[in-house]
Amino acid sequence: MDLAVIIQVLDSSIRLSTPLLLACLAGLFSERAGIFDIGLEGKMLISAFASAAFAFTTGNVWIGLLAGIGASLALSAIHGLASITFRGNQLISGVALNFLASGLTVLIAQNWFKQGGRTPTIPEEQRFQDITLPFADALRDVPVFGPIYSDLISGHSALAYIAFLMVPLTWWVLFRTRFGLRLRAVGEAPDAVDTAGVSVIGLRFAAVGICGVLCGIAGAYLATSLQAGFVKEMTAGRGYIALAALIFAKWRPWYALMACLLFGFLQAVALRFQNIRLGEFVIPVQLMEALPYILTVVILAGFVGKAIPPRAGGEPYVKER
Repeated sequence: MDLAVIIQVLDSSIRLSTPLLLACLAGLFSERAGIFDIGLEGKMLISAFASAAFAFTTGNVWIGLLAGIGASLALSAIHGLASITFRGNQLISGVALNFLASGLTVLIAQNWFKQGGRTPTIPEEQRFQDITLPFADALRDVPVFGPIYSDLISGHSALAYIAFLMVPLTWWVLFRTRFGLRLRAVGEAPDAVDTAGVSVIGLRFAAVGICGVLCGIAGAYLATSLQAGFVKEMTAGRGYIALAALIFAKWRPWYALMACLLFGFLQAVALRFQNIRLGEFVIPVQLMEALPYILTVVILAGFVGKAIPPRAGGEPYVKER
């Protein structure tokens, strides 16, 4: 395997891990505040549809991005009302949102575009374009470093760079700011935060809102950068994989980056190497495609008990009188 093939696989890994990373960070904000969110899948799905539909209709991909974020925030508001205001079961609320998004996107797409529940193909000029970083072309012929910089680091869309910049930003917000300290405290001891005169409900709604924004960006990336439009169930379980990566990462941003890159790498390998021969045995392509989902089950089975979530996670807060 030469350097060019390795770079191609790693480049695909970055592209495939970008929506996982955004969804994983979204879940991190929400769950650090004590709100478990199984609805990441649904938020990404409805955002993918809204961003593709508005980008195609208006011809402006940035309007599509705003529409995707808005649609995701709408589901986040429903989840917040159900689980924070009305103190409902957070897991059931998230699952309900996934079913709602799954049916609603196909229904609206069919009535809007009449193409079997999908949007028309978005022209290339109406999608997020790959960005060539400075000196990428000039350094292309430099041994080793040139191809890594010009073909691996350079050449991704703006949303991909935003996703990776969100990792240090998330770490800084959660662990170096007063807002982050309070948000983490809400997920561990909301009664203590309330005693200090800080609104538990306000902080939890803020965390759910941040989760909605990040899921909106993730869905927009799927429909307007990674692909050229919306198709039914195009998230393909990425929301659930992001949740598994979050547990694997033990609710920490830098570990979340590594976990998502691992899942993206497995997906890239499955797409690149359809049939791998080990001696006389050929690994079926179906097994390669199932690798990310197999790893999800293994992580959930092996790490759920070892990764300790926020102590107040999943529990509605009732103010003492």
